[in-house]
Amino acid sequence: MPRIAGVDIPANKQIVVALTYIYGVGRHTSERVLAEAGIERNVRARDLGENELATLNSIIDKNHKVEGHLRRSVLQDIQRLKDISSWRGLRHRRGLPVRGQRTRTNARTRKGPRKTVAGRKSIKEMAH
Repeated sequence: MPRIAGVDIPANKQIVVALTYIYGVGRHTSERVLAEAGIERNVRARDLGENELATLNSIIDKNHKVEGHLRRSVLQDIQRLKDISSWRGLRHRRGLPVRGQRTRTNARTRKGPRKTVAGRKSIKEMAH
């Protein structure tokens, strides 16, 4: 398995897809990095030579924020929003959708499983 930016990328996939296994590298970035390195996009990752891997490594390290550095940066940004008590920071703190989605229904991913609350008893039921 070739190793780029500290990540083992799958050897049997095309390099354009294999690079997307790196956190912070999507399809578009993968295409741009390969064009800059002069590597054909449909070559398998296992067929790359040492110098081609070194070229990809240097381009990604020099021009892109990936893996741990990117994760740390994102967490710091979210923490900053929480610290200044912005609206987005409060939504992050409460575990609710951050980008304006509705919460009356369809927010189960952020809110977690439903917590059923018992309904109020009517006056007729309380009399019995």
